Amino acid sequence: MTPDRIDIAWMLVATCMIFVMQAGFCCLESGYVRAKNSINVALKNLADFCIAALLFWAFGFALAFGNGESGLLGLTHWFFDGRGENPADLFSGSFFLFQLMFCGTAATIVSGAIAERVGFGSYIGITIVISGLIYPVYAHWAWNTGQYGGAPGWLAALGFIDFAGSSVVHSIGGWVSLAAVLIVGPRAGRFIPGLPSIRGHDLVMSTLGTMLLWFGWFGFNGGSTLALNGSVPGILINTTLGGCAGGVAGLLASQVVYNRIRVEDFLNGTLAGLVAITANCHNVSGLSAVLIGAIGGLVAMAAAEVMERLKLDDAVGAVPVHLAAGIWGTLAVALFGDPTGWPLQHDRMTQLGIQALGCLAAGVYGFGVTFILLRAINRVFPLRVSAEAEMVGLNQAEHGAGSAMLDLVNDMERHRGEGRFDQPVRVAIGSEVEPIALQYNRVIARVTRDAEALRRAVEDLKRAKAAAEAASNAKTAFLGNMSHELRTPLNAVIGFSEILTGELFGPLGDQRYRDYANDILASGRHLLSLVNDLLDHTRIEAGQVILNEAEVDVTAQCEAALRMMRERAAAGDIRLFSDYADDLPDLLADERALRQILLNLLGNAVKFTPPGGIVTLSVRLEEDGRLALAVSDTGIGMKREDVPRALEPFVQLHDHLNKSYGGTGLGLPMVQALIRLHGGTITIDSREGDGTIVTVRFPRRRVVRIGAAAD
Repeated sequence: MTPDRIDIAWMLVATCMIFVMQAGFCCLESGYVRAKNSINVALKNLADFCIAALLFWAFGFALAFGNGESGLLGLTHWFFDGRGENPADLFSGSFFLFQLMFCGTAATIVSGAIAERVGFGSYIGITIVISGLIYPVYAHWAWNTGQYGGAPGWLAALGFIDFAGSSVVHSIGGWVSLAAVLIVGPRAGRFIPGLPSIRGHDLVMSTLGTMLLWFGWFGFNGGSTLALNGSVPGILINTTLGGCAGGVAGLLASQVVYNRIRVEDFLNGTLAGLVAITANCHNVSGLSAVLIGAIGGLVAMAAAEVMERLKLDDAVGAVPVHLAAGIWGTLAVALFGDPTGWPLQHDRMTQLGIQALGCLAAGVYGFGVTFILLRAINRVFPLRVSAEAEMVGLNQAEHGAGSAMLDLVNDMERHRGEGRFDQPVRVAIGSEVEPIALQYNRVIARVTRDAEALRRAVEDLKRAKAAAEAASNAKTAFLGNMSHELRTPLNAVIGFSEILTGELFGPLGDQRYRDYANDILASGRHLLSLVNDLLDHTRIEAGQVILNEAEVDVTAQCEAALRMMRERAAAGDIRLFSDYADDLPDLLADERALRQILLNLLGNAVKFTPPGGIVTLSVRLEEDGRLALAVSDTGIGMKREDVPRALEPFVQLHDHLNKSYGGTGLGLPMVQALIRLHGGTITIDSREGDGTIVTVRFPRRRVVRIGAAAD
C-alpha cells in the first residue's frame, strides 16, 4: 500500500470515528432532557444527520469546496460523485465523506439547545437552514484553499486559522442555536420563581455521551491533518489535555461557586475544553493546550450563568459549550500558537485581528441569517409545539411513543387534576418505574385512610364546637342575667347606706350604727365593682364590645386616673408619681377603654404594694413610633413562672395572692383584652418581692401626630 493510500485509510478511519460523535450527541442530549422527550431528541439526532448528509452531497460540498472565483461560494462538484480508482479520486471521495461528517456535527448541535419544545418538522427546517446554507458558505470562507481550483475563501486568504472547526463547526452550530433559542423561548416552567429547575432524567447516559464524543474528537482533530503524518500524535495529545483541563476546571469551579460538583458543569466543562482546543491543537504546546482547555471550561460555565440571568433556555448548554468556547479557541490561535506555523506568518496582534474578524463573520452570518429566516418561518409555521404537546411530552405527542414513565406521569396528573386519589396508578411490572408506582400507590392508600380519619375528626370537631358555643352562650346569658339581677339590690343597699351615713334623718347616736353603715356602703360598692368586671369580661368574650374611637389627650386621661386613685393610695400609705415625656401626641382610642386600662393597672399596683411603697405611671413615645404606658410598683411582685398565669381570667396566684387582696382575677385579663382591641400589646416584668412593671403599647397607627402605617 502506497503512502497515499495510508493517508486515505487514516482519513476514512477518522471519518468513522467522527460518526461516533452522532451517537455521543444522541446519548448526551437524550440524558439531559426529561424522559418524556428523550425519544424525540434521539430521533432528531438521527434525522438531522440524514438530512444534512443528503444536502451536503447535493450542493453543500459544492458551495463549501467547489471552484469559485469570488472567495464567497463554490460553484462546482454538484451532486458529488466519488467514483474512481486513482489516488486523486480516492482522496477526493474520502475528503468529501470526511467533510460531510463535519456538516452533520454542526447540524446536530442545534437539537440539544432547543430540545423539548420544537416540533419534529420544524426542527427539520432548522437543519436544512444550517446544513444547506449556513455551514457550507462559512466553510468556504474559512476552509476553501482552492483544493479544486479557483480563489480561496476570503477568510482563508487573509490567513484565518481554524484547524478542525472551533468556529466553522462549533461556533456556527452555537450561533444557529442561539438564534433558535431566542425565537422559540424557554420551556414551560423553566424560569418561574419557586419551581424547581428542570433536570435531565439520565445523567449517566449523558456521561456516556461525553465519552463517545471525546472518542470521536480524536478523529475530528487528528483526521484534519488529512494524512497520517508526524503531527498526528501531538494533535491527539493536545486534544486529550484540552478536554481533561476543561473538565477539571468545570469541576473545581462548580465546587467553588455552588459548593457542590454539578454533573452538568463537569460534563460541559470537558466538552468546552475539547471545543476550545479544536482550532489550535496542531500549533500549540502541551502547556498551552492545558491553559486553553481550562479557560474554555470556565468560559462555558460563565456563559451558562449569563444565559440563566437573561432567561435564555438552552436545554443542554450548547451555546455556552460550542459558541462561547468555540470563539475562545479561535482567538487562542493567536494568543498561544506558534507564528512560524501560520500560513502567512503574521505577528500576533495582526493574527488576533484576523481571528476576531473570523469570529465576527460567523456571528453576523450564522446568527443574522438564521434569526431572520427562522423568525419569518415562525410567523407562518410556528416552530414551537402546542402547550398541550409540551406538557404531555414530544415522545407521545409527535411519535405516539408511550412509556411506563409517561403512563405513570399521566396517572399522577389525572389524580392532581381531578383531586381524587381513590384509584391507584397503573404498575408496569418489570419496568424502571415499578418501584415508584408501587410506593405511590402505598402513599395514596395511606392518604385516603388519613383523609377519611381527618374527615371524621372534623365532624367531631364541628359537633364539639357547636356544644362549646352553646355552653359559652349559656354562660354569657347566665352571667348577664345574674349581673342585672344583682344590680338592683346592690344599688338599694348603696342608697340606704348613703342615707344612713349622711344622717339625713338626724343623728344616729350610737357610733356603731355609723360603722355598720360604712361597712354596708363599702361592701356594696365592692360587689358592684365585681359585677361590672364580670359583665365587661363577658361582653368582650362574646365580641360585643365596639370601640368608640376618638382623639384622646393621653396626659389628661393619666392625670384623671391618678386623681381617682389618690384617696385609695393615701389610705394604704402609698405614694403615686407620674413621669410623662414632653409634647406627648394624642391617641386614637376609646376614651372609656383607655380609662379602664389605666384604673385597672393603677388599682392592681396599689392593691399589691405594701404601705410606704411607690407606684409610678409613665408615658413615652418609643423609637419605633409606638406609645407606651407603663405602671411600675415596689410591691410584692410575682414569680417568673407565674407571670403568664396572671393574664388568665379568674386566676388567683396561690403563693401570695390570697383572699385578703380581694378581686376577681379579671384586672390584667381585662387590660389585655382592651389593648388587643386597639391592636396593641402588653408585657409584664415582675420579680417576687421586688415589684412589677406592666407596659401596654399602642401601635404607631394610633399615634395621631405621627400618623404612620400600622405595625
